[in-house]
Amino acid sequence: MSKNNSSDNHRDDQSHVRRGKLQALQQSGYQYPNHFKPNHYANELHQRHEKDTSETLDSHRHSVQLAGRMMTRRLMGKASFFNCQDATGTIQVYVRSNDIGQDAYDEFKQHDIGDIVYIEGHLFRTKMGELSIYATQLTLVVKSLHPFPDKFHGLNDPELRYRQRYLDLIVNPVVKQVFVTRAAVMRFIRQFFDNRQYVEVDTPMMHPIPGGAVAKPFVTHHNALDMPLYLRVAPELYLKRLVVGGMERVYEINRCFRNEGLSTKHNPEFTTIEFYQAYANYHDLMDLTEVLLRELVLHIKGHMTIDFKGQQIGFSEPFKRLSVDEAILQYNPNLKQADLSDIVRLKAYAHSIGVDVTDVVSSDLVRMELFDKTVEKKLIQPTFIDTYPTIVSPLSKTTIDQPDCVDRFELFIGGMEIANAFSELNDPDDQAKRFQQQVNNRESGDEEAMYFDQTYITALEYGMPPTAGEGIGIDRLLMLLTDQASIRDVILFPQLRPNTQSD
Repeated sequence: MSKNNSSDNHRDDQSHVRRGKLQALQQSGYQYPNHFKPNHYANELHQRHEKDTSETLDSHRHSVQLAGRMMTRRLMGKASFFNCQDATGTIQVYVRSNDIGQDAYDEFKQHDIGDIVYIEGHLFRTKMGELSIYATQLTLVVKSLHPFPDKFHGLNDPELRYRQRYLDLIVNPVVKQVFVTRAAVMRFIRQFFDNRQYVEVDTPMMHPIPGGAVAKPFVTHHNALDMPLYLRVAPELYLKRLVVGGMERVYEINRCFRNEGLSTKHNPEFTTIEFYQAYANYHDLMDLTEVLLRELVLHIKGHMTIDFKGQQIGFSEPFKRLSVDEAILQYNPNLKQADLSDIVRLKAYAHSIGVDVTDVVSSDLVRMELFDKTVEKKLIQPTFIDTYPTIVSPLSKTTIDQPDCVDRFELFIGGMEIANAFSELNDPDDQAKRFQQQVNNRESGDEEAMYFDQTYITALEYGMPPTAGEGIGIDRLLMLLTDQASIRDVILFPQLRPNTQSD
């Protein structure tokens, strides 16, 4: 028998024993009680009484009512210790038969790790100086029917952690802190934009035409209307309709869905914030983004640096700014400026370093392939990349003195794209031509190309003021702030392959 099978059988045996204990309790009248009201939390007690001496605690006898899971236990005859974990942390509890009664103590000895209990008592310090609860009442609230992972090895299997996130949160306290940080980031971002007169809005998650990004959508069907619908790949086109309608500063924290591959940086369901500001251009949003991220890092970390994958990233200095071509030349010293417009030389160079561009038909697209393969992962410190080719930016305004480029930037940190922004294209005729080119690309086999959205064109024809818009990936931002190598570690329930066992 393999070691894993032996371990699984042992866990099954333990589950069987626990269920037997539950049946015995139910025969004695146990009915999953729902009347206990804890008034205290572990971290609150630690913080409030951190400096209290044993004498102070003994003289005041602070009354405590707390509930949580039994995580460890030391049985010692007539008295025992266990650690109780609630939503905020862990505190030690001292239990003695003389104080809670022999029957209650005997019942306590039958409890298991993971059981949820209610405790009443008072605070004291042990001989080792540890703040603890001296229990005068101990009651089982919920019986845990399965054993937790081995205390020495923990829950380390990534697949199991993601499938049973509830268990991951219980046994790996650092995981819970990631998602507490996520909530703090969302609150800060909302406050940041609210303070600048942006209006938070909600736009549809099901679209009759997928748009706002070059991506492959998920498709569903509305029975009553007998029509296909697409889960949104981006809220952009709806948000810009609102700008047309006079809502000149809007933002949405939204879920997007893209029917694409999975990786450490990609999940088919992800969270972004998109925001739009009338009478602004992409340079204005560069400045705004720097301010946002500096203030966010300081708020979350308490200082202006973060550690990510063993590298220190600083936010106190102005973010570096490079054009696409400048970045390619900086990280490909064998290329010269003249090479960037020569598709033959570009392709030869790409093949020489193992980048396959055989089927690529324009120098712009070859340059973008070189950027993706040779530059992006090297942009560790915050860096804005701008002046993108028009061919890869169908919604961006054309740069006045560079007709083949657009007013767009992407922000890279830690080797990842964190934000994408541009001065919005508000010429309806130009936008219609760009949509048509996307349709042509789609008909030529590009599944990620956009559809022609006539309703959006009509909105533009009513007149959209000069506008700049940006999207920031919340999940990747969390990866940076919490030093997580995979996007799955900052999404509570990431997408996984089907499992034959129940999740």
